[in-house]
Amino acid sequence: MKLKDQFRFIRQNMKKNRMRVSMTILATAMGCAFLIVLASVAFGLHSTIIKENLESPAVTQIEVHGLNDGEGNFGPLNDKNIESIEELNGVKAVTRQRDLSMFTYSIEEYSQSASTVQSHFPSMTEAGIEISEGAYPKNKNEVMVGYHFALSFTDPDAEEIEYNEFGVPLEEYRYSENLVGKTIDMELKTVVDGKETIETVPMTVSGIFEAPAREWSQDYSVYITDEKYNELAAIPGLTGEFGEIEKMDYYQFATVYANTLEDVKPVVADLENEGYAVYSIVSEMAQINMFFNVAKAGLIFIGTIAILIASIGIFNTMTMAVTERAPDIGIMKAIGASPKVIKRIFLLESSYIGLMGAVIGIIAAYIISISVNLGLPFILMQVFPEDQLPEGFTFSSIPLSLILIAVAICLAVTILSGVRPAKRATEIDVLKAMRREL
Repeated sequence: MKLKDQFRFIRQNMKKNRMRVSMTILATAMGCAFLIVLASVAFGLHSTIIKENLESPAVTQIEVHGLNDGEGNFGPLNDKNIESIEELNGVKAVTRQRDLSMFTYSIEEYSQSASTVQSHFPSMTEAGIEISEGAYPKNKNEVMVGYHFALSFTDPDAEEIEYNEFGVPLEEYRYSENLVGKTIDMELKTVVDGKETIETVPMTVSGIFEAPAREWSQDYSVYITDEKYNELAAIPGLTGEFGEIEKMDYYQFATVYANTLEDVKPVVADLENEGYAVYSIVSEMAQINMFFNVAKAGLIFIGTIAILIASIGIFNTMTMAVTERAPDIGIMKAIGASPKVIKRIFLLESSYIGLMGAVIGIIAAYIISISVNLGLPFILMQVFPEDQLPEGFTFSSIPLSLILIAVAICLAVTILSGVRPAKRATEIDVLKAMRREL
């Protein structure tokens, strides 16, 4: 019996019981769609988080927080450490900073206290760090300021300053003009032999940094050059917020910029081998991937249960088919059909039911997924109007790998459901089957 004839035989017999077969296919489709839609939530959230991280400029950044001294203690970084890091393969630039102290800054009648940080601007330029306005300092009397620095310039003569929900003074109480190119006065207090002296140093704002990548983070700092830091730290008796300021020959914080995303892991490995305490988004992404892979496996397992429930219907349908077609099976055996061919016919039929169910289930899953992605953001905006979903947020995603997994599970379960009925068909006695036909 040729394979073409076997398929013709299957179709003819399935047409005789269209309602029962259709319900079985529908049950299989529902189980397959449930599996895909359920697992698509994990795939969607995973892709959204990974996409957001990969699009972040910080993806090629590696934070270096200290160097192991061999006894389990981590100390700060010095110029020699920075130079050794810059020589590593895959490193584009190494930016570094050290805090000086809090100082009072003023412009016209407005003033504020802000943290003063020494930054290495040449390495920032090399790293490609973008700025919001202006340009990097070209001399020691120029400074960069944080994106939110101007927001804290308040009028000291105001009797009461009102703030918004983010703790920022309302516009009528703060300096509103663009700071780029303006001169701000830095107030320096020195104490020598018990005598306190206060003087002001004019500094020109050359540029403003971009806003921090994290929305909740705010930058009110003033960034000075290496030359200006050395000049200020050398002033005898210079006093900051926490007492007299002493010059530091180390950096409190450094950031390594890799050439490409592919260079991040090798650079992290080299830094860790040399004893540096490091952190990178790529390392965090490995943990995120592990978490979502476990979630995907768990949801696929739960979805498989639905297909297993549907397999009960397939088993019943195939068992009934064997009973109803006993005379046909007897005739096939009488004309020489082998048990192998008979078994194959019933396995093909159960596979056909599983495949049809999988196709219908995939189509239904895509319709549900698209509807959820279009409708859920609108619903969430109505329920939580103050919260905003990330741009490009995907709640449900159905990649090709999920489709292949679902089809494989569906076919495997349906074939297994048809094994017992197919075996039973090969055991039918020819004489009894022919007698029933007569």
